[in-house]
Amino acid sequence: MKTRVILVGIGGATCSGKTTLAKHLRRILPNSVIVHQDDFAPPQELIPIHPVYGVQDWDRAEGAIDWPRMVKALDEVKRTGEIPPEHISHDHLNEQKDVPIDDAVYQKWKTYFEKVDQEHRARGEEVKWVMVDGFLLYWHPEVVEKLDVRVFLRVPHDALKQRRHERHGYHTAVQSDPEGSLWRDPPNYWEQIVWPAYVEAHQGILENGDVEHGKPNGKVPGLILLEGLELSMSDMVDRVCGVLEGLSSGGGDKGSA
Repeated sequence: MKTRVILVGIGGATCSGKTTLAKHLRRILPNSVIVHQDDFAPPQELIPIHPVYGVQDWDRAEGAIDWPRMVKALDEVKRTGEIPPEHISHDHLNEQKDVPIDDAVYQKWKTYFEKVDQEHRARGEEVKWVMVDGFLLYWHPEVVEKLDVRVFLRVPHDALKQRRHERHGYHTAVQSDPEGSLWRDPPNYWEQIVWPAYVEAHQGILENGDVEHGKPNGKVPGLILLEGLELSMSDMVDRVCGVLEGLSSGGGDKGSA
């Protein structure tokens, strides 16, 4: 059976709701998995020290992700639709607020994509969906190029800051340790490290470098901007599924094995 792999990028700042959205899509889409960009962070001992503030900088794009390892993993996922067996995820260790969606939205799209899946199988084709979620998803051109759909969740500074401060820490991606390592923000980490790094990584993809209000400027082709405080999670799921509806019914070479 021919395999068609569709990579769906779900990008946005820390605490923007991207992982929640990706998990709702995984529940809806048959044959789907999630690749978390956080799992490609280098080991804690290799995270750079900020030159001004003297603390580890987990957020600046150049040092926050092991880019060659992520690109290689996405290559394999794109080819097979499977997460590499040696890859360890720590997402399940992180606390996450439950943000439910309307059952009508869930049922509508689950029924639709199950029907589409059966139609593809009848034609000898298996469609595999891979959600790729990340806080630096649209920074590296080789990562951007591999994504078939590019969604960006935008949430204003003050709301992000509040959500970040309500979190108790993050389990970081130590590939050799299933439990990872728990990171807690030092004082003023949001103001000094997290937000400036987010602005630096995203100002190039939005008009006038305005990460709060700018529209996509075309640098990331086909970027779908979702305003996270203006749309409910149900709205966002509905919008993204509407985009995927067009992809799933079409042909095109999205990777095959």
